[in-house]
Amino acid sequence: MTMAKKSINVEVVSDTVCPWCFVGKRRLEQAMSKFADRADFTVTWRPYQLAPEAPKEGLSKLQYYNDKFGPARVAQMMPMMTKVYADLGLAYSTGGLTGNTLDSHRLIAWAEDKYGAQLQNKLVEEFFLDYFTREQYIGDRQVLLAAVSRAGLDAAAAAAVLDDPAAYTEQVKQQIARARGVGGVPFFTVEGRYKMSGAQPPEMFEELFEQICSK
Repeated sequence: MTMAKKSINVEVVSDTVCPWCFVGKRRLEQAMSKFADRADFTVTWRPYQLAPEAPKEGLSKLQYYNDKFGPARVAQMMPMMTKVYADLGLAYSTGGLTGNTLDSHRLIAWAEDKYGAQLQNKLVEEFFLDYFTREQYIGDRQVLLAAVSRAGLDAAAAAAVLDDPAAYTEQVKQQIARARGVGGVPFFTVEGRYKMSGAQPPEMFEELFEQICSK
């Protein structure tokens, strides 16, 4: 007799310019892949802003990191992040611009609303790839819309969201306000009650999924 699959919901609080959030996403997916025959996963993304004061027009990513953390610490961080990303099959880069992430979060909220969690997840992936590996600024309208298209969503509808300053803005701000108690991102909530902070190794997720599937 075949056992029915478990339905497992995962909510992730994340910022689109958070390097560990992308790492956490990939590690979560590694764990999920091992339970593909035992569970159906729904992953939804919730907004967080590490630098809500960052300008919309963008500024040098490397200069921003140097100003925030100091050149010595950045010099230490770079080799570590490069290796962490390489271990996930990704090329980490600090080239390009950083800046305000509100528009990216508005589109992530729109994607879930109009298309559901699966395509929202694809859009989040494209934003992460743009920012961390392609040296693209995800505050740039054309970059955002190109990511929307690659994720299989309607770029014209996304453009209408970007053109309306009120579209999804209050929703995103309310979600960010609810996440203020989160100590850091990424922050994972599984099945509404199991909580994990940080880019946990896949084994941590696997232990939890085993616990849930065994019930």
